[in-house]
Amino acid sequence: MNKERVRRFLTSLACLVALVIFDLVLVQNVQAKPVKVVFVGDSITEGYGLLQRDAYPQLLEKKLKAAQIQVKVINGGVSGASSASAESRVKWYLKVKPDWIVLQLGGNDGLRGQSLESTENNLAKAIELARSQGVQVAILGIRIPMNYGSQYREEFEKIYPKLSAKYQVPLLPQLLKDVGGVPELNLPDGIHPNEAGHRIIAKHVFDFFLPLLSRDS
Repeated sequence: MNKERVRRFLTSLACLVALVIFDLVLVQNVQAKPVKVVFVGDSITEGYGLLQRDAYPQLLEKKLKAAQIQVKVINGGVSGASSASAESRVKWYLKVKPDWIVLQLGGNDGLRGQSLESTENNLAKAIELARSQGVQVAILGIRIPMNYGSQYREEFEKIYPKLSAKYQVPLLPQLLKDVGGVPELNLPDGIHPNEAGHRIIAKHVFDFFLPLLSRDS
């Protein structure tokens, strides 16, 4: 009788251990699933004039992985893109089921002197679309030159914080901080960052984005 009880106990214990191991494997598989982040941007995000591996989104992915964050970054930068394409491009990238969409658009609108209201509305529609599908959104702001005067630039730069406040989405106010207007950090055109410039941008975006991913992990 004692032997039978021992046998039953050992059998039950073996089943319990198997269940615990199974649960641990499931947890590890869930934790191993990378966070998918899509950057929807213009030539800055694309890494104009550089290999894509040297653009800040790919550099960011390396930094996040080095910080033990399981992440997959998709570079959706398109040279010359304006905010008019924001909604349609977000709709396209929703097919890959991202966890985050990071919007880096509007700079070309400002360079072309386009309607500030249109720029704001275009970005708002993109944010609303992503949010309606349960995708988190972040915004990368940018400054523009004085081509159309100080008032236009000031009103342009208000667009990003207004959207951030309205939709409660995180904002990096100035993507090109410490890079814009610095000759040695830009290509000869004086507009697009070079490899060194992208490394600085990647550091800024990393400092901005790491707490967001850590919060949600």
